[in-house]
Amino acid sequence: MQFRVIPAFVVFLGSYLPLSLILLAQNFDYAFVGRPPCWRIWEDGCSIPLKNPAFAIGIFLACLICFALTLWALAAVKPKNEIIVQEARHVPADLMNYTLPYVVSFMSIDYQDFGKYIGVIIFLGWMFWISYKSGQIILNPVLIVFGWKLYDISYNHAASKQVHSANVLAQGAITPGARYRQAPVQDILIIKPSAGGD
Repeated sequence: MQFRVIPAFVVFLGSYLPLSLILLAQNFDYAFVGRPPCWRIWEDGCSIPLKNPAFAIGIFLACLICFALTLWALAAVKPKNEIIVQEARHVPADLMNYTLPYVVSFMSIDYQDFGKYIGVIIFLGWMFWISYKSGQIILNPVLIVFGWKLYDISYNHAASKQVHSANVLAQGAITPGARYRQAPVQDILIIKPSAGGD
């Protein structure tokens, strides 16, 4: 299954939920520290303690919603093709490309410096396009927190002895010799345990 651009962008944006939280924290106006909390932000003299609340909260909520949609989509996938895993090797996440925007975020990037902010947007845009074209958009490192892991496996289809190899995304450990069902997403297979068991 080939991802369309918009669903792929949703997955990509959701993967940067931690970055949006960091930028939200950096946008906090520390002049508000020590003041009593003010909840009626629509009244005069009461405001959200952020320098750019629309940008900071908007981007954080967008990333949060996209990440929630990613988890929902992975849970909703119903793989149909049964396979038997022969060998499985866990592949550690490649965090180098993923962490670059985090490094950039600590180089005094905030929502008030519009020029740098546009630069980060362009940078993330290129990263999205490269990830999309390489077929690796589903490899969201934040999914590790929820038990999803990348594996390199060799397998055969239930009705065939021919052995294939692939990178797969699975929640939890993969047991060699067990039966799973797979659904391809770009160049990655998403596999879940077969209802029939071993």
